[in-house]
Amino acid sequence: MIISSPCVVSLTWRLEDAQGRLIDELQEPMEFLVGGEDLLAKVETTLIGQSEGFEAHLFLEPEHAFGDYHAELVFFESRDIFPDGVSEGMQFDGPPAGSTTPDLPKDAIYTVTEVYDSHVVLDGNHPLAGIALRLSLKVCDVRTATEEEVEQGSVSSSLFSLAPPSAPPGETLH
Repeated sequence: MIISSPCVVSLTWRLEDAQGRLIDELQEPMEFLVGGEDLLAKVETTLIGQSEGFEAHLFLEPEHAFGDYHAELVFFESRDIFPDGVSEGMQFDGPPAGSTTPDLPKDAIYTVTEVYDSHVVLDGNHPLAGIALRLSLKVCDVRTATEEEVEQGSVSSSLFSLAPPSAPPGETLH
């Protein structure tokens, strides 16, 4: 089957930063919806017209991956608005309740990057924002997408979404 929109592809890959440091490796095939929200646009463009067995090695500048890093999305909040167990790596969908920082995007996911006695540092950037990436991928299978997959725009939760992954620091994205 030729890859076209919409369809589902099973991929394996190796994701590295521009210096070749491993960020993530998917050795067992995982399914993604082409024509939905699962894949980065440049990855989809590369896949269209290909078939099972296709391999590609892509260099993705930040604008083709997870965007530029925006320092204005890093901010401090008073420690007392957070639960006692707040720790690095915790995430909030939108600014945390009680936030006093004005004009923060409500649709961002904010990650706790540091915890101090008096304040907590939050970052609304994707963890891979501002980073050029190398992606080596292989198409292991291609199938027709179900109506449900097309309607929801995804096979499942996407590893390439613009939301930060929930993996703890130092671990891979899945």
